Amino acid sequence: MVNKDRVLIAGAGPVGLTAAANLVRHGVPVTVLEAGPDLSRESRASTFHPPTLDMLDERGAMPDLMAQGLPAPRFQYRSRRQGILGEFDFAAIADVSRHPFRLQCEQSRLTRILHDRLSRHPDFQLEFGARVQEVAQDASGVTVAVARAGRTETHSGLWLIGADGARSDVRRALDISFDGFTWPERFLVVSTPFDFSHAIPGLVSVSYVADPQRWHFLLQIPGLWRVMFPIASNESDETALSFEFAQSLMAGIVPGIADYEIAHTTLYKVHQRVAATFRRGRAFLAGDAAHINNPLGGMGMNGGIHDAMNLTTRMAQVLHGRTPEQDLDRYDRQRRLVTLEYIEQQSIQNKRNLESCSPEFRERLTHIASDRGRTYDHLLRVSMIASLRRAEELG
Repeated sequence: MVNKDRVLIAGAGPVGLTAAANLVRHGVPVTVLEAGPDLSRESRASTFHPPTLDMLDERGAMPDLMAQGLPAPRFQYRSRRQGILGEFDFAAIADVSRHPFRLQCEQSRLTRILHDRLSRHPDFQLEFGARVQEVAQDASGVTVAVARAGRTETHSGLWLIGADGARSDVRRALDISFDGFTWPERFLVVSTPFDFSHAIPGLVSVSYVADPQRWHFLLQIPGLWRVMFPIASNESDETALSFEFAQSLMAGIVPGIADYEIAHTTLYKVHQRVAATFRRGRAFLAGDAAHINNPLGGMGMNGGIHDAMNLTTRMAQVLHGRTPEQDLDRYDRQRRLVTLEYIEQQSIQNKRNLESCSPEFRERLTHIASDRGRTYDHLLRVSMIASLRRAEELG
């Protein structure tokens, strides 16, 4: 029997649990189905943008997140040869966000903060080791077949949200294509406790370093610096993950320093893909299940949280009789188009800027930084405020 007011959510990552938190806040019961045995501890996304922080503040998560994170009010573009090309301060957009900074904090911390808050609520259920296998639906609800502990269970609800990552079982069950491409390069992330701010004059905690031979990206999180490098297609995974190779890349950052303590390395393929639709009947896709992009600019997780807030606010309004069910059609129209127009385009351009370090890129940065209005518009775009406004314009 279909539960007439419960929403099913596949995936207990930052997107799935944000969706759950927003629904529960609006009095909507949820069941979260997580394929893994526990909340993930993977060191993945770690940048929260100003509007995302505003949203999480409304869910009550900000005090704990701030206590565990590192505020980053400024970010830089640099080149290996010329040093700082441009520096920008989110204080310039304090009129449109209560949190005019990025917060650097691993996504696994957010999921635990949200889970701790939700676990005390009677409208929240979380099932671990529960992988969605099949999705069936009719005009009144949706039922999923879930593999768990060697047997198959069924769960029913009014709607289903697939927030189960780039290899989404929900997307597969719905037979929705994931269109786009994979970059020939992979990205290597090297984490080290070495404090680059003491070795590089004027460095801030978010710095993009352009170079046509091997760009890199410096990002500070509590206790560590992450350094990201592109790995060419002719460099093997075995080579890229070796200690010696990581040291050789790190040696190019600060002259004279060649022996870094390395906490861990991560190598991964990089994709730009968007699902053909974010809605199929009573089932929806959000976050990495709906779209993935390269991490330059920190737009993936943030875009997923924006998906979750857009969709679940609409669901709550429909359930409480404030808007007709047709209002849910706006989710696909808004979030998919804004993903294509903003998130995909901006992340692709970010990569191209770093790997070319062209005179045009340097001149454009100077042009933006020298004018208050252009700086303001640039900050609206990189903070993702502009994409949220565009979503509203799409109706």
